[in-house]
Amino acid sequence: MNAITKGISPFYPGQPVPVELFVGRQKEIDKIARAVKQVELGKPQAIFLTGEYGIGKSSLAGFMRFYAEKENHLLGIHVLLGGAATIEDVAVKTVEAVLKTQAYEPTLMDKVRNILAKYIGKQELFGVQINFEALKADGINISQGYLPFFHQLLDRLKDDGIKGMMLILDEINGITGNPKFAHFIKGLVDENALSANPLPLMLMLCGVEDRRREMIQHHQPVERIFDIVEINPMSGSEMKDFFNKAFQSQNILINEEAMKQLCHYSAGFPKIMHIVGDATFWIDHDGTIDKDDAFKGILLAAEDIGRKFVDQQVLKALRSKDYHSIMEKISKSPFDLSFQKTDLEKGLSDSERKKFNNFLQRMKKLKVLRSGDIHGEYVFNSRLVRLYIFLNAIKKDIPK
Repeated sequence: MNAITKGISPFYPGQPVPVELFVGRQKEIDKIARAVKQVELGKPQAIFLTGEYGIGKSSLAGFMRFYAEKENHLLGIHVLLGGAATIEDVAVKTVEAVLKTQAYEPTLMDKVRNILAKYIGKQELFGVQINFEALKADGINISQGYLPFFHQLLDRLKDDGIKGMMLILDEINGITGNPKFAHFIKGLVDENALSANPLPLMLMLCGVEDRRREMIQHHQPVERIFDIVEINPMSGSEMKDFFNKAFQSQNILINEEAMKQLCHYSAGFPKIMHIVGDATFWIDHDGTIDKDDAFKGILLAAEDIGRKFVDQQVLKALRSKDYHSIMEKISKSPFDLSFQKTDLEKGLSDSERKKFNNFLQRMKKLKVLRSGDIHGEYVFNSRLVRLYIFLNAIKKDIPK
């Protein structure tokens, strides 16, 4: 098989996974599905979907939106808040998401856009201009609260069988730094709960645990409003299902040895699985992924991960001659994200041991490592950096 003749890659590095390729996460799906059912029955719910960077939060949220629309008759809106700094920004991105969301029932979204037509200003290159004066004239000030806006929208859709809303607020890293956002979210949940006619709303925020804690620091009561759903790395069987399903969608086979390698080096991390899988897909030329294809894909993936997710200052430090041998030994040690300084020192040479303290302090300044809760413990801040170091160190072990 020649790469030129290949169809579309079944992997989506840097993008949420299409629902038809979604696998695993049954425990998390079951917990969210119970909450979605409560919303269908009229009871509002709030979930904070958390997990490390690249663990698949957006993909799972997208899948649950599809599930909620198909199984529970909720209108799902997925709002990407990247770049939002103020509550007004949140309002604009929310209305834009309502207008631009691709529903799994196209006729329903056509009706939604017709309902909101009066609020649309001129079309712009990268979005739409929202007519907030028209919104306010109808008693809707979305920058103060979502409820009037969504109540009116839901009332117009009840004849279409829509029983509630699912609102996903994703890419929240920037906006949680604004103290007003925590108050805004808490006010939305409380106002709805105390309403005589609560909106059947599934509110889902997607972010790492640090973002939830940041909101709590700004407004302590936030810690009480969310059920927490944490996503962990995929199991071995889930990874195998994923790779088999992806490759088979393009009529490509994968042998057992190659599967072991892809699963081992992906470490259950969906973002890495997509990067490794995509690199391997384009390397294959005969329609069967073998060990050689897998190893070459892993090498390319290591470079890609470095470019995309590891700061250039960190890359320079990791590749410096002074630290290279230390990093190689760290990368091959059998720990996950944390390690004890004394355990690693045992495997270092005398010259490496002399540089070890400086190495640790440099990595802390670059925010690669942080001090752990136990004396002498160090923790990688990002699994992506940890995996990059691991993948980068195995290059010399892979036959060219």
